[in-house]
Amino acid sequence: MAKKTILMLVGDFVEDYEVMVPFQMLLMVGHDVHAVCPDKRQGEQVATAIHDFEGDQTYSEKRGHNFTLNATFNDIEASSYDALIIPGGRAPEYLRLDPRVLAIVDHFSEAGKPIAAICHGPQILTAAGALQGKACSAYPAVRPEIESGGGEFVPPNETFDNAHVDGNLVTAPAWPAHPAWIREFLRVLGTKLEA
Repeated sequence: MAKKTILMLVGDFVEDYEVMVPFQMLLMVGHDVHAVCPDKRQGEQVATAIHDFEGDQTYSEKRGHNFTLNATFNDIEASSYDALIIPGGRAPEYLRLDPRVLAIVDHFSEAGKPIAAICHGPQILTAAGALQGKACSAYPAVRPEIESGGGEFVPPNETFDNAHVDGNLVTAPAWPAHPAWIREFLRVLGTKLEA
């Protein structure tokens, strides 16, 4: 397996499972993952939020863990990374306002490098113009943004555990899709796992 270096864009109140689980899974299979946040340095932390489906009209939100960044946002060069991963939660709604975040996403999109986004992560892709002509899954509340950004919304199944692939783009509606989402992202990365 060719080891890949993957950039992960996070911020305060990123969804807990959507940052912790992919970060650990990608490390487990041998890739390097650099988690960064604008205005924060390596060793600093972001707060996470736990989103759950408890029978209400939308997800509930509780305070999660602290997640430690292992790289400094201002030091990264997008061109040195093989792929990009964007977790969901509350962070995408304000990270998409950062011009450098959008420039980073634009680099990956224009270069055709693998991009994985989950839940509210596609808010950043939409803001960067990266969904034009692409089919994308996301949390249903993001549907209007995807469609107004020229993308096609792929709805979740009943259990929110489906993933969707459109070329270099791998998306999913929420953390119950981790097995399918990460499996498809690894396939797009060219990562071969032994059975």
